[in-house]
Amino acid sequence: MRKVGFFRSLHVKFVIIYVLLILVAMQIIGVYFVEQLEETLRTNFQTSLKQRVDLLAYNIVEEMEKERTPEDPTLEEDIKGILRDFDAGDISEVQVIENRSLKILGTSHPSNQGVVGQRTTKLQVKQSMVLEEDQSSINIDEQTGHRIWVLSTPIKSGKKVIGAIYLVAKIENVFEQMKTINGIFATGTAIALSITAILGILLAQTITRPIADMKKQAIAMTKGNFSRKVKVYGNDELGTLAVTFNNLTKKLQEAQAMTEGERRKLSSVLSYMTDGVIATDRKGRVILINEPAAEMLNVSRETVLTQPIVSLLDLDDTNSFEDLLEEKDSIILDYSTKTERFFLRANFSVIQKETGFVNGLIAVLHDITDQEKIEAERREFVANVSHELRTPLTTMRSYLEALADGAWRDEEIAPNFLEVTRTETERMIRLVNDLLQLSKMDSTDYRLTIEWVNFVDFYNRIIDRLEMSKEQNVTFKRKLPNHAIFVEVDEDKMTQVLYNIISNALKYSPEGGQVTFSIKEKDDKIIVSVSDQGVGIPKENIGKIFDRFYRVDKARARKLGGTGLGLAIAKEMVNAHGGAIWATSEEGKGTKISFSLPYERSEEDEWS
Repeated sequence: MRKVGFFRSLHVKFVIIYVLLILVAMQIIGVYFVEQLEETLRTNFQTSLKQRVDLLAYNIVEEMEKERTPEDPTLEEDIKGILRDFDAGDISEVQVIENRSLKILGTSHPSNQGVVGQRTTKLQVKQSMVLEEDQSSINIDEQTGHRIWVLSTPIKSGKKVIGAIYLVAKIENVFEQMKTINGIFATGTAIALSITAILGILLAQTITRPIADMKKQAIAMTKGNFSRKVKVYGNDELGTLAVTFNNLTKKLQEAQAMTEGERRKLSSVLSYMTDGVIATDRKGRVILINEPAAEMLNVSRETVLTQPIVSLLDLDDTNSFEDLLEEKDSIILDYSTKTERFFLRANFSVIQKETGFVNGLIAVLHDITDQEKIEAERREFVANVSHELRTPLTTMRSYLEALADGAWRDEEIAPNFLEVTRTETERMIRLVNDLLQLSKMDSTDYRLTIEWVNFVDFYNRIIDRLEMSKEQNVTFKRKLPNHAIFVEVDEDKMTQVLYNIISNALKYSPEGGQVTFSIKEKDDKIIVSVSDQGVGIPKENIGKIFDRFYRVDKARARKLGGTGLGLAIAKEMVNAHGGAIWATSEEGKGTKISFSLPYERSEEDEWS
């Protein structure tokens, strides 16, 4: 076994991490402490000087507002006397400036008395008097290179600014104190890290010693020696791990018994799987079948054991057990009856030993009845679309060929041929538009533009429009409420629903017949109905009229220009509104198409 490198040793890693954690913690604490201490010292220094300046401003205001006689000292002499008493070791210079002329009235610096009577040029002084607030900054003294604090504070008499005090103070002492404190802190950090490293080494030894013993025990176990035991140093987690190591030999001896228990657990898991599972021996006889598989095949688990799997799956005539061993793809099993469709997909996996010897076969059964139903509906849909497009295209080709052969010269035949071609073209356009509409409704991003609509007025407008444009000799009868009924609908989509239903009623109504329109309120919905007096629909066909391309009388429907998609579209749109659609009919008396829409009476009251 490779020896662990020095820097990869757990002992060294533990000490390094321990020291780094202490270092990071102390640095974070130190930075916060130094910043706060520096801020506190600087604030205290500035606050102390500001208080003295405020007291000085009070004395200067008295001198500046005092009425003077020729015998009295001048204002500059009085201010000079006040500034003479205003002296401290931290203050370099104090100047008093008059507001109107910006003239320096006095300075505390003995060697700088020549500036008295001159105009000040300092920007901070002007800003403090204009803004009427203190202006301060920390600058570097060009002569000494030390930091100085410059303060300009306005002198106010009442609310009027009459001058300013300009102060220059030595703040370098504060930063010198911080430098000393930083040095002390760095020394303390170094001492703390040294002690931490020593403690980390001692602590790491107490942790890594039991781990080293466990490593020796693991090496001994790989050589087959299970007699050695790890020394237990304590009752902590490492002690518990050592006890676990010592119990490993006993656990290995019990492995065979545990394997049998795991086999029983596997059998239990197979029983609760939703997919069917069948296992065989090397001769193809069933040795295990779970409950879902028995239910799918409608057999008893006890009776099929030792039965060949090809017989159980009814594959005797098409496959042998050797064929199933070599089968790479899944097999579709058809157990459909005349009344019910039932399909299973079987996937096979060979059980092999490391030597490649076949030890058995596992078959997994999936119920794919719903998938096959969807696939059959898809094939039927494609066939219907192909048929619906082929019929008008064939008709158009025949008439166009006749026109191309010279029929266009016949003034009686040519218009009829062109009219037939136009009619068939419009029929294909209607079919394609209906298919596009259904495709949009089938898509996941299909959206309705919902708004509140008075359905009684809306229904009346649709009926009026169709009554004016109808070509049949059919009367309209309305059974609609006199009060408003507000529902949330997509007006465009609901218009198409009503057009499709009413158009069907007109197509199949006899001459002189009647179409009846009604709305009924029922609990939390309204029921909209359209009734005709046509030939009706046979009872066995009534449930299929909302299927795509379904037509009871196909010849008559094509003659009237129908595509077989109108009611299918109406059903999809009504369902999208949260409603339902259905039909009732009696042969020879007529058909009634009804659909419901969600309706809340409280909303109606609010709109009223």
